[in-house]
Amino acid sequence: MLDNAKTDPASARATPMMEQYLELKVAHPGTLLFYRMGDFYELFFGDAEIASRALGITLTKRGKHLGEDIPMCGVPIHAANDYLQKLIALGHHVAVCEQTEDPAEAKKRGGRSVVKRDVVRIVTPGTITEETLLRSGESNYLATLARGRGVGPGGSDRWALAFIDISTGEFRVVETDRQRLAADVARIDPRELLAPDSLFADEEAGALLRGLPLQPSPLPAAFFDGSTAASRLAGYFGVGTLDGIAAFSRVELAAAAAALAYVEKTQIGARVPLGRPLRETEGGLLLIDAATRANLELTRTLTGERRGSLLAAIDRCVTGAGSRMLAARLAGPITDPDEIGRRLDAIDWLIAAPDLRRRLREQLAACPDLARALSRLALDRGGPRDLAAIGAGLSAAAAIAELLGDAEGLLPDEIAEVATVLVALPPGFAERIGAALDDELPLLKRDGGFVRPGHDGELDATRALRDESRQVIAALQGRYAAETDVKTLKIRHNNVLGYYIEVPQLHGERLLGADFAGRFIHRQTMAGAMRFVTTELAGLEAQIASAADRALQRELGVFDTLAVAVKDEDAAIRAAAGALARLDVAAGLATLAEAEGWSRPLVDGSLAFEIEGGRHPVVEQALKRAGESFVPNDSRLGDAGAEAGRIWLITGPNMAGKSTFLRQNALIAVLAQIGSYVPARRAQIGVVDRLFSRVGAADDLARGRSTFMVEMVETAAILNQATARSLVILDEIGRGTATFDGLSIAWAAIEHLHEVNRSRSLFATHYHELTALAQRLDRLENATVRVREWQGDVVFLHEIVPGAADRSYGIQVAKLAGLPPSVVARARAVLERLEEGDRKSPATTLIDDLPLFAAARVAEMPSVPAVEDPLGPALDALLPDEMTPRDALEALYRLKALRARPQRI
Repeated sequence: MLDNAKTDPASARATPMMEQYLELKVAHPGTLLFYRMGDFYELFFGDAEIASRALGITLTKRGKHLGEDIPMCGVPIHAANDYLQKLIALGHHVAVCEQTEDPAEAKKRGGRSVVKRDVVRIVTPGTITEETLLRSGESNYLATLARGRGVGPGGSDRWALAFIDISTGEFRVVETDRQRLAADVARIDPRELLAPDSLFADEEAGALLRGLPLQPSPLPAAFFDGSTAASRLAGYFGVGTLDGIAAFSRVELAAAAAALAYVEKTQIGARVPLGRPLRETEGGLLLIDAATRANLELTRTLTGERRGSLLAAIDRCVTGAGSRMLAARLAGPITDPDEIGRRLDAIDWLIAAPDLRRRLREQLAACPDLARALSRLALDRGGPRDLAAIGAGLSAAAAIAELLGDAEGLLPDEIAEVATVLVALPPGFAERIGAALDDELPLLKRDGGFVRPGHDGELDATRALRDESRQVIAALQGRYAAETDVKTLKIRHNNVLGYYIEVPQLHGERLLGADFAGRFIHRQTMAGAMRFVTTELAGLEAQIASAADRALQRELGVFDTLAVAVKDEDAAIRAAAGALARLDVAAGLATLAEAEGWSRPLVDGSLAFEIEGGRHPVVEQALKRAGESFVPNDSRLGDAGAEAGRIWLITGPNMAGKSTFLRQNALIAVLAQIGSYVPARRAQIGVVDRLFSRVGAADDLARGRSTFMVEMVETAAILNQATARSLVILDEIGRGTATFDGLSIAWAAIEHLHEVNRSRSLFATHYHELTALAQRLDRLENATVRVREWQGDVVFLHEIVPGAADRSYGIQVAKLAGLPPSVVARARAVLERLEEGDRKSPATTLIDDLPLFAAARVAEMPSVPAVEDPLGPALDALLPDEMTPRDALEALYRLKALRARPQRI
């Protein structure tokens, strides 16, 4: 990225410093090089031009190269993290180059020698560890994607994702397929996704990559070498074989080894303290595709904000680690009823013990982020505050272990496991850290001043010498004056002699005599005065001169000793961090359930889906803040003994709450399967394997997709993948095209859901003709949203009741929206004419003429007979020469009504 600079240092005839810069730049292409110079990181050439634009800092110049000015900009080291954050957010990679020797050593070498420098790390979006660059409640995953050619059923390709959060040490692997891949990427939500560069040249694979929620970056295919992957992973974790960790497939090993290699590359040899890779089993999680995840606004809204999402509504955690675990559970709900029951048991127990829960949450709130502090210390990027965080966290863990140990009755399994982990922590470790560290701590260890006074006697003496040198010199002067009986003796200092003793010349001759036996060494004779030094004074001068450095080195020694002790307990501390996060999630969900009046769901292996008094968790909280109440509704999409789910076909006006009702049922299912109480009086839910939602309208212009095309792509994914155990939420299918086209698509989609997918489904529509399908499809039920008309306006009651709506009240809603009165009046007139035409030939008669869709007989479906054109006779009856302008206008409206009327097929 040198842009306007040659990269060959020999031909460039550059200065020694610029030669060094160019060599480092060539070794790290594709990065912005932060080149350490004193108290600044400098950037040169093209890097400087890019950084100045991205960061809004001044672009200057420094000398010349090949006859041209060298562009330059810089950022101060103390503010480097702020600038790094901006560059990383813009997608840049930054190579951080530090001075690796004391500048004094370079001076000793003389000549053209420059201070030795080297790149110590490469900062990328997926490999940051700094507290100021990370979001407390969000994971920061780096993910790698590998392909296994022809290793799946029938010779299909298999895919694998490995994802690592180096800020916490989390390392996971999951094997997937082409259909699930985008959903898995959306669930993981990595900050950086890498794939073999060879995939981008493959047309089929390239199309798949372009459809992922995050566009991957290419990585040399050698990183994904499956033949050496197992040995690389085993070597990193110090085991002879991976069999004791998990039975990984070849494609999983390739992805995991690539992730590990990339981490090692970016950390320049620093060993990242990763946990052993955990293998996620296919089918163990509720599959939620990217479109559904966005439509339901699980972790962020459609505008990308956390506020307004389901996660924001339910997060009552008091620690960052707890919020991250809750977000991970919400992104990947589980499908094991037993594990869900364990989580719910913990919430039950915490709800029943409000005083204990309050005390536990008080201790958790005092617990810093153990996992992230531990990772920074392990990478030698930690500071005194990270050590203090470990101490405070372990102290809180000990207090929590004591509270759980004193709890009455039998602990539920989830809580008992937490207590077991916390009890196993090393005793006295928190006290040791607390005794060593001061109360007020600097951010960086190089600033010093973090060791508590009284902890280290030698350090205290050195600090005293550093901070109280005048008093020390004054005390020595008084002692010398008393020993020599020269009251005018003074200890002074100049830049030539340093510290020296000065006495009147009369007394100076006596100091040279035998009485002092050479103790005072003569240095200089002045007019009327003589100057001396002593071995003691010279030594004290050296101590004073180096006291600050020696104090800092002593403090750094204390820091390193504690950091090593912390690293030795890495496994126990990480286990405690995970246990505390689990407790925080359970206590937070218990607090939420109690505050919002939620109930425990029954989650089992059936196809049941019965909700009594269900509410939308996000909307309900918003209404509460506004002083309003939410209208609860029931739904019944499946029975415990059924072999297939029901479809509810929901009609009713816009703004009446259809979309809210659809979403709330999906969110209740998600909450139940993360092991949470749900916003309902009662809920029984058979485990959902896949959740699909097609709600709202959006285009994808970047890939050339219209709103309707996006709708059809998402609908196709649902109809091709949904099973009897799935939950399907569909809203307004077919509304993005012509009336007959849309009605036909919606009609066929309902039949397919009923006969082929057999899923538990909610289908909202304005095509009232579809309600006639309930006469033929035994598991299809009509439901509508109750409304009332009052003096020409519509009043929304937000109640879902059996039956079908007779109209959509669109004109009333348009009036509420503020359309001009003339437009509203004209719309009413047109509607009356159209409805009159429909009454004469209702589209619901289609139900008598169309055979039921059956998957086994799709190829045998009869062709559609020709449609008789009603416009011909109407046109023949017109006499244009005898018509007034008003007659002609009315005739035109009649013709349009005939043209829009659904015809019998």
